[in-house]
Amino acid sequence: MTVREITVQGHQALHQPTKRVREVTDEVRTLVADMFDTMEAAEGVGLAANQVGARLRIFVYDCPVPDGPNARGLVINPVLERLGTPAPLDEEEDGEGCLSVPGEYFPLARHPQARVTGTDLDGNEVVIEGEGLLARCLQHETDHLDGTLYVDKLIGPLKREAREAAKDRGWAERGITKWDPSAGKAEDV
Repeated sequence: MTVREITVQGHQALHQPTKRVREVTDEVRTLVADMFDTMEAAEGVGLAANQVGARLRIFVYDCPVPDGPNARGLVINPVLERLGTPAPLDEEEDGEGCLSVPGEYFPLARHPQARVTGTDLDGNEVVIEGEGLLARCLQHETDHLDGTLYVDKLIGPLKREAREAAKDRGWAERGITKWDPSAGKAEDV
């Protein structure tokens, strides 16, 4: 398939809620295949449709889990349920990154478990439950589809640090709104 460009923080597509998928068409199937290729090329663990410019409520994931193969799949029209109470922020353990904020990592407390329900490409119900990194991934990707970046959820000094990092990267000043994962590493954007 095709590796698509990934939108960068500041692009309006990342700050607008996505639309429900009403019908799985050939275009939707192509989008999903391209999203898997793009996620792999970018070395990510998840990717939401609006990160590649499609305002549809879809995400793909390929997330490491302890003692087993990666959890891999897709969810159309996901509904997220956050489970448990977030522990106090641990700046060492709670680091999070994003393909749309390339090269930056900030700690963000998340719920320790999450469940997402939705459908697959054939209309079958999908239920994914996870903890640890998979729970973080499910929350992160669903947030994308709601028009929220993880850096939008940071508070206090971490929020200021994230703003400064984005400013230092100079994406807006250089007119950068997307990056091509097939052309190089995210950190080079």
